[in-house]
Amino acid sequence: MAFPDQRPRRLRRTPALRRLVAETRVTVDDLVAPLFVKEGITDPEPVPSMPGVLQHTQASLREEVRALAGLGIPAVILFGVPAAKDPRGSAADAPDGVLQVALRNLRDDHGDDLVVMADTCLDEYTDHGHCGIVDATGAIDNDATLDRYGAIAVAQAGAGAQVVAPSGMMDGQVAAIRGALDDAGHTGVPVLAYSAKYASALYGPFRDAAECAPAFGDRRAYQMDPPNAREALEEVGLDLAEGADMVMVKPALAYLDVINSVRSAVDVPIGAYHVSGEYAMVLAAAERGWIDGHAVMREHLASIKRAGADFILTYYARALAEQLA
Repeated sequence: MAFPDQRPRRLRRTPALRRLVAETRVTVDDLVAPLFVKEGITDPEPVPSMPGVLQHTQASLREEVRALAGLGIPAVILFGVPAAKDPRGSAADAPDGVLQVALRNLRDDHGDDLVVMADTCLDEYTDHGHCGIVDATGAIDNDATLDRYGAIAVAQAGAGAQVVAPSGMMDGQVAAIRGALDDAGHTGVPVLAYSAKYASALYGPFRDAAECAPAFGDRRAYQMDPPNAREALEEVGLDLAEGADMVMVKPALAYLDVINSVRSAVDVPIGAYHVSGEYAMVLAAAERGWIDGHAVMREHLASIKRAGADFILTYYARALAEQLA
């Protein structure tokens, strides 16, 4: 006579059985691919700290996005790296800025068949590397920064961005961007708010790729403190009250509890950013033969989805889509 507690094991016996009863599935529809486009280069340049990730030219970006769309990936998010930077990040909303050119190209290539998101921030464009306008004391001028965010969002939407994604964690940023978009006639462009963005030590490789490490100080005064979880729900609530259509938790793996708490609290779509350090650590260990990198990456992404994320921003998007094809 079989004991009742053998039932779970019976359902694990073969790969087909495990697939049949799987509670969580990561599919290509869950993926958003982050991409970097750099001004002033003639060939794509590898990011040493992020194997497989490139700083793209406009031409190589279009080629990469065509490949991603061909694999069924529904969305990309773009980060621009300008040739020239200044204290107010003038290139961020310039009509001929690197990101605006890329947005127009991708909109021409894909129309509404691909969701093209734009990172709406200043750190890639300022010569000091902070996410906002810095005053004479070196502190962030929140209100002056909001004016810039509104202008950037309008420029991005005008160039073809289908989603704008403010990542600077400034107070009132969603309201400022929503108001600017509406005033400019872009009422149909959603806002994906980086609502719970932590001052994490896992962003180092991204800062190499986006060339945006702060020239002084750090971002702890405006990004969330890693020990705090309840505060994330407050930040999410504020962004939703200001008009956010979707919210994001960043990073993902070290903050699965936060993703789950947000999922329990709100009904809007939740994104989770599987950040550069989380990606790079797996590849570094895999290169040394310590782990099966592909298996670990799939396990990590499944855990993010299981915690409650509706979609995942990940540098592993293409590799996973190729495996699922």
